[in-house]
Amino acid sequence: MIGVNVHDNESIDRALRRFKKKYERSGVLKEFKKRRNFTKPSIQRRLARLKAARRQHRLSMEQQ
Repeated sequence: MIGVNVHDNESIDRALRRFKKKYERSGVLKEFKKRRNFTKPSIQRRLARLKAARRQHRLSMEQQ
């Protein structure tokens, strides 16, 4: 659970900004999106291979 203590004489905007930073760094949203849909392990491996192939192709094109 993410929480932020608001200090004395601290504006709500600043406290909200600190909360958003903590929220972003903790990876809660990324984990939520990952768990929203179940992906079979075989499909995850296939997608990882395709992603690596695209990355290699892009790198080889940049070197030329």
